[in-house]
Amino acid sequence: MSRAPSSSPSLTFAFSGAVAMAAAMGFGRFFYTPVLPGMMSGLSLSAADAGLIAAGNFAGYLLGAVLSAYGWATGRERKVALAALIATAVLLAAMAASSSLAAFILIRFSAGLASAFAMIFTSSIVLPLAAGRDAAQAIHFGGVGAGIAFSSFVAFVVNARAGDAAHGWRINWLAGALIAVLAFAFIAKTLPRPAAGHVPAAEPPIRWARPLVLLTLSYGLFGFGYVVTATFLIAMARSVAAGAVVEFLAWFVTGLAAAASLYLWRPVVRRFGMAKVYALCLAIEAAGVLASVLLPPIAGILSGGLLLGLTFMAITAYGLQVARILSPESPRRAFAFMTAAFGTGQILGPLVAGWATAATASFTLGTILAAIALAISLLLVLPVVRHTARS
Repeated sequence: MSRAPSSSPSLTFAFSGAVAMAAAMGFGRFFYTPVLPGMMSGLSLSAADAGLIAAGNFAGYLLGAVLSAYGWATGRERKVALAALIATAVLLAAMAASSSLAAFILIRFSAGLASAFAMIFTSSIVLPLAAGRDAAQAIHFGGVGAGIAFSSFVAFVVNARAGDAAHGWRINWLAGALIAVLAFAFIAKTLPRPAAGHVPAAEPPIRWARPLVLLTLSYGLFGFGYVVTATFLIAMARSVAAGAVVEFLAWFVTGLAAAASLYLWRPVVRRFGMAKVYALCLAIEAAGVLASVLLPPIAGILSGGLLLGLTFMAITAYGLQVARILSPESPRRAFAFMTAAFGTGQILGPLVAGWATAATASFTLGTILAAIALAISLLLVLPVVRHTARS
C-alpha cells in the first residue's frame, strides 16, 4: 500500500521535481551553453549574435517569472507545469529546424518563458510536500545541476559521433528534445497534485529600507556577473582549443558542483548565517570568473566552471531568503523585485559580453567586466551583512 502524500513527502515526488528541474533548466535553459560553440562555427554566428540569443532566453525567463506571480494559474499549477515541459521539448527541437538569428531569439525567448513556468509551478507543487525536510528540497533543486551535468555528457557524446559535421549542433538540439520528452513522460506519471492550501492574502506595498535596496541592487549585478561565464564557458574553451574532453568536463563539473552546492553550504549557513554566505559566495564566484581567463586555459576553464557551480545556486537561494527576512510584511513583493533585478542583469550580461568579445576578438574583456560586477555586488551587500548580524 502506498503512503498518502500528506503523511510524508515521497522521495518519488522529490525526484519527480528534480527531473522537471533538470529538463526545464538543465536542458531548456542551460543546454545552449554546450551547444553554442557548434552553432557559432556551423552558422558563423558572432559572439554578439550569441549574446542576443542568450539575452532573448533570459528575457523570456524574466517575463515568465513576473507572470507567475499573479493568480491566473491557481488550481491549474500541474497542468501549466506539464504544458511548459512539453513546450520545452518542442522548442528544443525547433532550434534544430532554424537557421536565422531572429528565429533563434524568438525560440529561445519562448523557451525561457516555458522554463520559468515549469520551474515555478513544479516547485509550487513539490516544495509544500517537502516543507521542513531539507533532503527532499535539496533533491528537488539539485535537479538543476544534475541537468547541467547530464546535458554536458549528451553534448560530448553527440559531438564525438558527429565529429566536425556542420550540422552536429542540430543533432544536439534534437537529442535534448528527446530527453525532454522522456522526462515529461516520467513527470506526468509521478508529479503529485498540488497540496491544498489557503489563498495568499494581499500584501502591503514594499518598504524600501536601505538594506533591501542594497540587496536588490547586489542581486541584479550578480545576475549580470554569473551569466557571462554560464553562457560562454564552453565557447571560451573552444576558442583556446582546450579540446573536447575539457569542454565536456568544464560544464559537467559545473553541473555536479551546482547539484551538491546547497548540501555543501548548509553547515556554513548554520554557523555564519545566510547573508555572510551570500557575500562569501559572491567573492568565490568573482575569483572563479577571473580565473577562467587569467589562469592557463585548461586550469582556468575547469576552475571557473567548478567555482561557478559551487556558488550560483547558493547565491540565488540565499539572496531571495535574505530579501524575505528584510521584508517580512511583503515577502512575495520582495521576491518579485529581486527576480526582476536578477532578470535584468542576466539579460544585459550576454549582450555586453557578446559585444565586447566581438570588438576585441577575445572573451577576456567581457569576463573581467562580469568579475567587476560581482565585486561591486559584494561591496553593496556588506552593509546588509552587518545589518542582519545586528538584528
